[in-house]
Amino acid sequence: MNKKQLKEYTGSFSKPSKMPGYSYGLPAWECQTGGKLSKIKGTVCYDCYAKKGFYAMYKTVKEAQYKRFKAIDRPKWVYMMASQINLFKTKEFRWHDAGDIKSIKHLLKIFKVCKLTPGVKHWMPTKEAQYLKKIPVNRVPKNLIIRLSGTNVDGPAGKFWPWSSTVTTNPKKATCPAPTQGGKCLDCRKCWSRKIKNVTYLKH
Repeated sequence: MNKKQLKEYTGSFSKPSKMPGYSYGLPAWECQTGGKLSKIKGTVCYDCYAKKGFYAMYKTVKEAQYKRFKAIDRPKWVYMMASQINLFKTKEFRWHDAGDIKSIKHLLKIFKVCKLTPGVKHWMPTKEAQYLKKIPVNRVPKNLIIRLSGTNVDGPAGKFWPWSSTVTTNPKKATCPAPTQGGKCLDCRKCWSRKIKNVTYLKH
């Protein structure tokens, strides 16, 4: 199948200007844990960026996110996703620049996609701790890093999972260099590295 046919089946990839490679964004309106946190001041999801700006402004963006969300349940989604990622010849891939995993079945499908794209480094941030607790860490494909996102701004990282991300209001505590690089990753790949246990982002 060509890129057009694969895109029709799985939904299109997004190309965030900040990051290398491509991403697969889902509707933040469907986040389970994030949906609850978005109503609580002081959490990292409060005033969610993925529910405003161009995500909410343009009908086509939201429609594309929901198309991807529904496509996950299609029988050939794993193989179509892997084929599309391989065709793009990208070295890095981010799962969910918006949205989050919706079930353990969804998570295990992502594992299969990663195994079928061994030349790609995958990164997935998530707040859905309830699903991570159901799998042993050694079951995660070696080319995928899942970072458990901290709940509160200036709060601690989750303790049960080996890789995490947190948000701070203190520039001196931020370990993500993007704010000093025009908002871009440039040559930084901390988020994709298993050697980096925690990445701390500056709240913006």
